[in-house]
Amino acid sequence: MAKYLLLKHYRRNSGPEDLPAAAVPMDQWSEQEVTDHIRYMNDFADRLRERGEFVDGQALRPEGTFVRYDGEGKPPVTDGPFAETKDLIAGWMIIDVDSQERAYEAAAELSAAPGKGGEPIHEWLEVRPFLTESPSATE
Repeated sequence: MAKYLLLKHYRRNSGPEDLPAAAVPMDQWSEQEVTDHIRYMNDFADRLRERGEFVDGQALRPEGTFVRYDGEGKPPVTDGPFAETKDLIAGWMIIDVDSQERAYEAAAELSAAPGKGGEPIHEWLEVRPFLTESPSATE
């Protein structure tokens, strides 16, 4: 089994094609459309649990701040000017599956979540494997 991170992005038009259902931001959906989307996500997580593949998942609020260590004293905190994860990442799910192909299958199913008008949003999901061993420097 290998763990993968499925990242859901706010910006849906970053892939090779832009589909109308994916182009409408969630804040422009009806309350029922949001409810249906969340229900799909929860049902999907339940199906993964039944298969023993679900590890964790969360939706993220749009607020966020960058903080870093900058020597002794109060750490610097900023809201920009760079693209920040709060502008990009809407949520994530961690799965533990038998193969990369299975991770892609799961991501494709998650991409079919309904959006505006109840149509599948066909959103692009970023699929990233967890690092399982320390990287080594090569010459």
